[in-house]
Amino acid sequence: MPDRILVYGVTGSGKTWLAERISAATGIPWHSIDDLTWEPGWMPVPEDEQRRRVARICAEERWVLDTAYGAWLDLALARTELIVALDFPRRHSLSRLIRRSVARAVDGRPICNGNHETFRHLLSRDSIVVWHFRSFRRKSERMRSWENDPAAPTVLRFTSPPQVEQWLAERPLRLRELLEPVGDPGP
Repeated sequence: MPDRILVYGVTGSGKTWLAERISAATGIPWHSIDDLTWEPGWMPVPEDEQRRRVARICAEERWVLDTAYGAWLDLALARTELIVALDFPRRHSLSRLIRRSVARAVDGRPICNGNHETFRHLLSRDSIVVWHFRSFRRKSERMRSWENDPAAPTVLRFTSPPQVEQWLAERPLRLRELLEPVGDPGP
């Protein structure tokens, strides 16, 4: 497994979930980009500060990032050894995004620096669902471009969750153990 991994994908594809699993399986530190780019009260971190934060991480020898924003994508790509690209169809990523956002709005669980998703925000012009529609095509095209660019880092582009599950299942035992159901193993 490479030491510097960028998990990239369309909004709602499960980037954070996968980055966490890769980190847990490999011991490579995972960095939540939402935690680096949003302050409490949904205050965005200024782009120059985002660049400083990401530059510090990317200078390290080992890391997993769960996305990369255009304002500093160049920093991540300059050091990335592997891009794990989640290029799922809109129907999958959008339905996953809506289910996740509604669940968070209902249960009030905190995300990135104590922020919360609300129904009001979910229905606003700045909602993550609107962002999904604004960014979907660009992100999908970017992943396909990387995949076809011999100068780009190695790209594993997945077009369905079962492909990701198969890839995870083929990884070393420690990664497979993460996928096993937790509970009573029985007699």
